[in-house]
Amino acid sequence: MSIDIFAPASIGNFSVGYDLLGAAITPVDGTLLGDVVSVIKSSSFELVSKGPFAEQLPSNASDNIIYHCHELFHQALKAKGHSKRPLALTLEKNLPVGSGLGSSSSSIVAAFVALNQWYKEPLSQSELLLMMGEMEAQISGSLHYDNIAPCFLGGLQLMSADDSISKPLPWFDDFYIIIANPGTNILTKAARDAIPQSIELSKATIYAQNLANFIHSLYRQDKVSALHHLQDVIAEPYRFELLPNFKQHKKQLLKKGARAMGISGSGPTIFAICDNLDSAHKVDQYLQQHYSENNRAFSHVCQLNTQGAQSINHHAENAECHS
Repeated sequence: MSIDIFAPASIGNFSVGYDLLGAAITPVDGTLLGDVVSVIKSSSFELVSKGPFAEQLPSNASDNIIYHCHELFHQALKAKGHSKRPLALTLEKNLPVGSGLGSSSSSIVAAFVALNQWYKEPLSQSELLLMMGEMEAQISGSLHYDNIAPCFLGGLQLMSADDSISKPLPWFDDFYIIIANPGTNILTKAARDAIPQSIELSKATIYAQNLANFIHSLYRQDKVSALHHLQDVIAEPYRFELLPNFKQHKKQLLKKGARAMGISGSGPTIFAICDNLDSAHKVDQYLQQHYSENNRAFSHVCQLNTQGAQSINHHAENAECHS
């Protein structure tokens, strides 16, 4: 028997909420945009990586993030009095490293959920979330849940300072999120280093106003106000130079019907929001033609993924919701 867990791509920061907002996304055409981790019984531990971006991973299994997830999970398992069983793990790497789509989070979430299911769920959702964050911090150099939480739980998530870690937010069912990756990568640490460690009080005030009013608009279901406040005054002013022709593309996308646009996580993936499918396809077509550096570039018209990590029949189109 094999357990196969899919964990979706996600947009960290979501423009207006640096390290505080994150959204899980799913292409409308049914593409599985995210990593898959499979667990099967084995006589000894084995870790195999495959998929279109497997070559971007470390060649030594002990350097793979999935191996470290496996070790941390079994430490928690031992603390609860459970015994370790030999198993084989397979990572299907469908997201490029350094894409700005929560690539490491997708692998981490899929691994922990798969291991927990394999052992009949000895760990709670909150215990898993804490361990996922710990592993993500090892990769990015800082603890933040804005990719982990939506990838695991689905939807648009607001990070919280209390024990819940994150809280789900409402969204607009008729909004489309178009993402485009130019085929290059930006490491999270490098992108974080581009941002000053402190910001002016006036800028902090604008940031707080935008975030508070954006969330208020979501609960009121006020589309115009939500889109108006979907602005990034923290990261975008310092990161846009890391992306190819960002300002030019932003101007063109707004002309083609995008209602908002921003950098997905650390980049180089960018995202745009449209309020109808026709505009979404026009924006997607423009990005396919103009936001491409090589043949590894891709784009998708997406909507919010409300399921998060889920069990899948890897040979079937339908997925069974896990969370």
